[in-house]
Amino acid sequence: MKGFEVLASALSRSADHCYAVPGYPVTELSAMAKAEPVIAEKVALEYALGDSIMGKRAAVIMKNVGLNNGADLLVQATTQGLAGGVVIVAGDDPMAAGSTNAMDSRYFGELAQTPVLEPDPEVCSASVEEAFSVSESFSRIVILRVTPQLVFGEAVATAVPRTPGEGKVADPRLTMKGRVDQADSYLPGMFAWSARSRLNRMKGGVAGVGAAEGDSRIVTVYPPPPGLAGFTRINEIGRPFVAEHLAVVPPAAIPPPQTSESRGFYRTFCRNCPFIPVFDIMKRKGIQAIADAGCSILALNPPYRIAGASYGLGSAIGVAARSTHVALIGDYALLHSGLQSLIDVYEKRLSLLCIVLENRCMGMTGGQEAPSPCKYIRWADPLVVRASATEQLEELITIPEEPVTLIVQGTCPEGRHHETVEY
Repeated sequence: MKGFEVLASALSRSADHCYAVPGYPVTELSAMAKAEPVIAEKVALEYALGDSIMGKRAAVIMKNVGLNNGADLLVQATTQGLAGGVVIVAGDDPMAAGSTNAMDSRYFGELAQTPVLEPDPEVCSASVEEAFSVSESFSRIVILRVTPQLVFGEAVATAVPRTPGEGKVADPRLTMKGRVDQADSYLPGMFAWSARSRLNRMKGGVAGVGAAEGDSRIVTVYPPPPGLAGFTRINEIGRPFVAEHLAVVPPAAIPPPQTSESRGFYRTFCRNCPFIPVFDIMKRKGIQAIADAGCSILALNPPYRIAGASYGLGSAIGVAARSTHVALIGDYALLHSGLQSLIDVYEKRLSLLCIVLENRCMGMTGGQEAPSPCKYIRWADPLVVRASATEQLEELITIPEEPVTLIVQGTCPEGRHHETVEY
């Protein structure tokens, strides 16, 4: 069988959902895996994270440069955590045969501190299942790097049973610094996994990475397994990533994750925030949202706790469309990078209430002026309501069967600042 056929078969067993932005060398793989086409890699990753929150596994197939578009989600997911496994199948093109450059996606593993596997033809099937299992063990996205040599070459198909695990979305009591420390606490385990993984086959002599020739086989390329300095040569397809990372070691000491309680305070919305009626209604109705970056992220904190996760600026719409079906996002975040997700959601008529808080300013960065999103999303037929119109909001804040965009307009008070509440 061809490599893309083996990979597609493995994905059908290991993943509950599969999304793709096709492109060389993974176009055939995307079709064979019956992956759902998505407008952009960032949106596809948002959908996958939404599935993950619901305890489902999701794969996203993309070419190497697609990781540029999805990089923010990849990095954010490491610190914010996930439940069901999420795997990016990244198709690299080292010879730039069908791409604008020869980017090596393995370096994103180092950037995001996430595991990277590069299977060889004998362990394609096992590598897919291991990627999902490892994603759940370390609560972060895993990259499965494939090259044309693997995708279009001959590979061995094996039936590998699912080994389901359960990741963890970051505890809402953790501060952002605490989430970073919590994510770092998994790093020693990642190194131990790489050292003991049976996907690697060490026989000495020349080591081959992925589909590259060699007496020994290296599959867990980040973190790399120990003892590689003793090989006479390490063959790789593309840049010498593994050879450059032989000295990588886990952190020596990691502080206990900081919580709001241990820090002594939490932050919440401004005392006279115009959008308080929205949060009150959501809390009273028991409606949980995916929060965006910006002021919306404060919905994770007391006294509301009406949001369960936040994966970065412009991410709430796509994540919510596959999980809670309610997104809480600011006007600037929508225009910054949320529009692609909104377009895909409307094209697919997914169930989503997108609540846009329009205060015409960048509330977390100094209050700089932001444009109104109304004229840019007329195609969505948004409902525009003043934040003080509580009766209308009471009626409109509900989970719809098809996408609804609700723009709530309010003016931030003079001298505004987020309230700090001591424990």
